[in-house]
Amino acid sequence: MRKLGKTGLLVHEIGLGGIPLQRIDAETTRAIILEMRKWGANVIDTARGYTVSEKLIGEAIRGFREDFYIFTKSGARTRAEMERDIEFSLNELGTNYIDLYQLHNVKNLEEYHLIMGGAGAYEALVAAKERGQIGHIGITTHNLDLLLAIIDDCPFETIQFPYNILETQAAELFRKAAAKDIGIIVMKPLAGGALQNPRLALKFILNNPDIAVTIPGMESVELAKENLAIVNEPLTDTEWEEITKTRSLLGNDFCRRCGYCLPCSAGIDIPTCFTFEGYYTRYNLQEWAVARYATLEKHASDCINCRVCVDRCPYGLAIPEKMQQVESVFKF
Repeated sequence: MRKLGKTGLLVHEIGLGGIPLQRIDAETTRAIILEMRKWGANVIDTARGYTVSEKLIGEAIRGFREDFYIFTKSGARTRAEMERDIEFSLNELGTNYIDLYQLHNVKNLEEYHLIMGGAGAYEALVAAKERGQIGHIGITTHNLDLLLAIIDDCPFETIQFPYNILETQAAELFRKAAAKDIGIIVMKPLAGGALQNPRLALKFILNNPDIAVTIPGMESVELAKENLAIVNEPLTDTEWEEITKTRSLLGNDFCRRCGYCLPCSAGIDIPTCFTFEGYYTRYNLQEWAVARYATLEKHASDCINCRVCVDRCPYGLAIPEKMQQVESVFKF
């Protein structure tokens, strides 16, 4: 168990990420959560945007709600929208309180200031906390620069950010956040499915003492057993060699969603296109990914091959060519 920063919550270091629950049924969801309960795993993380995930979780924890800390999140940016989403989450989860409610995927400082300003979503979270509907307030993002900009005066009790064998750019931020007693939740522990050795991937994360909990997606009882059996042991020389080899193979062809490629000359949200393509090809969430991809104002097919993004990318990705791959997946 690890302490989730100033929330004071003692959390099992491996929790459940809710994205894959969208493609399984209620019976399987409950079986996974019952397996977690056997191991003492007590964190379930989901989101308003994960379609039926909240409802499935609510049904699965009926009868032992108190055994789990429920984390959810909303992409709402205004107070009115967030008030609506909090009520919806409470109803879907079948509970009268949510342990941690997070601002979901805050992309940049402009969005952040909108959220934190008058009539912004943060006001609704504070009010809900005062009413006892939520216990704690957190933020999730893929933008490291955003967190670096706010960390000194961070108003949140937790931050959720990607961290894995391929994405370690937040290690220094995590150290600073931990020193301020901010709880750290790690998403994308398997790099969106790019990493093929779950045991090594999770063991690598658990070796970082600044992290409180990581939330791999688990869509079967067997996978839950495998993940929860992983223990926090020092990495062996052989394992470090495998990590080095994995980084060498994938490091130059993996979007870390840092956002340095933006703004795109054609107005494409490049990292989000890659994210939805990953959900389609690696998470087996085709219908969900297509629906989300369709909402984007610009798509991979709008790429004009100006290659400005290639010059900006600190990892040297051939972004226009990867945009062609995205277009071949979604067909537009």
